[in-house]
Amino acid sequence: MHLQKLRLAALALTTAITSIVLGGVVGLAQSQQMEEKLMALKQNQAANKQRLAQYTWQETETISLKGEVKDTKVYQVQMGPNGPEKTEISDQKAQQGGGHEGRLKKHIIEKKKEEFQEYGQQIGALAKQYTTPDPDRLMQAKQQGNISLQLGNGTPSLVIKNYVKPGDQVTLTIDGQTKALSDVHVQSYLNDPSDAVTISAQYAKLPDGTNHVASTLVNGVSKQLTVNDQNSNYQKKGM
Repeated sequence: MHLQKLRLAALALTTAITSIVLGGVVGLAQSQQMEEKLMALKQNQAANKQRLAQYTWQETETISLKGEVKDTKVYQVQMGPNGPEKTEISDQKAQQGGGHEGRLKKHIIEKKKEEFQEYGQQIGALAKQYTTPDPDRLMQAKQQGNISLQLGNGTPSLVIKNYVKPGDQVTLTIDGQTKALSDVHVQSYLNDPSDAVTISAQYAKLPDGTNHVASTLVNGVSKQLTVNDQNSNYQKKGM
């Protein structure tokens, strides 16, 4: 009986050691795979930024409040030293209802319009920090242990916590063949965690392989305000 107990104990110990070793091997393999994905993404982003600098394009920005379109603007965009530079070329504000409004009521309406436009600009600017990943910030997140690799249906994703703001979460999905971004999903906030902002961006390729943000949907949850950006009409400069 005593010998049987010793054998069982030895078997349990062997099983535990095997699990630890295998877990370590799997963890090392995942760490190496994550490192490869990060380096490939970093190189791809750098090369892609140079290719995008050859183009100009149009961005159509639609701001909606509680599902109702309030403002649609069109910008001409090109890459500058510090990122995209935009020039407004069209602005179509929603028409207000008819009737004779008092001076005070008009002032309140204009004030509200200014507030939602400013808020829309703020959450739109926040989205740009996530949809154009910064290689240095990515490496910093890795060093701090804030990145994990997920493999779903053969498509790798990098899940990053505390990326731009404490407590946020970003999921970068990477094309397995081109190593470029295919989509980004973000859970963040504007001024504090109660002012939640969700961001979803999809990427597409130009004929020469240049990767670009095709569309972005930003949702300011507390104010029920959304900003929808659509990028189109990409043309090489000088053509």
